[in-house]
Amino acid sequence: MQISGITISQLALIITGDSNISPYRSRYQLIDFFQEIDSDNADREHLSRREYTECKIKEANGTSNLPIVFRNALDPRNFLETTFELEEVVKKLNVFLEYDKYKIVKIGEFYEVKDNRGMAVELELPFEGSTEISHVFIEEQIQKCERKIREGDFDGAITNARSLLEAVLLYVEKKLSQSPPEYDGKLPKLYTRVQELLNLEPSRKDISQALIQMLQGLTSVVSGLAGVSNMMADRHARKYKPAKHHAVVSVNASKTVADFIFETFSYQLSKGSIGLQTSQTISADEAADPGISKS
Repeated sequence: MQISGITISQLALIITGDSNISPYRSRYQLIDFFQEIDSDNADREHLSRREYTECKIKEANGTSNLPIVFRNALDPRNFLETTFELEEVVKKLNVFLEYDKYKIVKIGEFYEVKDNRGMAVELELPFEGSTEISHVFIEEQIQKCERKIREGDFDGAITNARSLLEAVLLYVEKKLSQSPPEYDGKLPKLYTRVQELLNLEPSRKDISQALIQMLQGLTSVVSGLAGVSNMMADRHARKYKPAKHHAVVSVNASKTVADFIFETFSYQLSKGSIGLQTSQTISADEAADPGISKS
């Protein structure tokens, strides 16, 4: 992760507390703050608190340590029993991060930096801020996809792309089916069941040929993602080593289908075309392993 100099300066103000919108840290507290990513205790007494902080951020810039700096700076526990608002800090930093192609997002109770570079598809979920295990799991898969691409873990990103789509499809099926079958790890079969629940079967005769072609295309995308994840992901002993463009297209494909399913689900629900048939939610065990260990 790489950010600009002006963003480094703004982040330093937040960490030191000199921005007046975050808790103040003394020099010793700043040393403790950076201890997790740096065991170097070299004397930097000649530097001011702000100079020291900027120096440490610059050392982390462009490495896997920088997301840790952001995560620790935005830890909600730092703002407990203070008059400062963490949301105000996030909003301010996001103004600068936008120019660096990053964005701070909330995942569960904590915040992470999302990489927007090379990720053309934006998936907006209808349950932002939810703490339900299935919702949190889906949010986590989105962030893992993007983080692993950023870190060069392309086979891992493909695995999470599949996990994301699996979790979304399982969520919708649980909401609409009275007795959903146990997921056997067959992603295309799961997608077909959700298609039927949402009245999206390509075999319908009452929709235009263009829409039929689009629905058939999405079915092919799901089958392709299943195949790619079998060959290139880290779920099994992989047959091919994926490159970045393989990971990006897999993640974007997963987001595209997931977004279409969510939009259709929300639209039909609002119109009364479908109804919630069950109060079931994905269990913690299902969320942790929604069948991805199976072929």
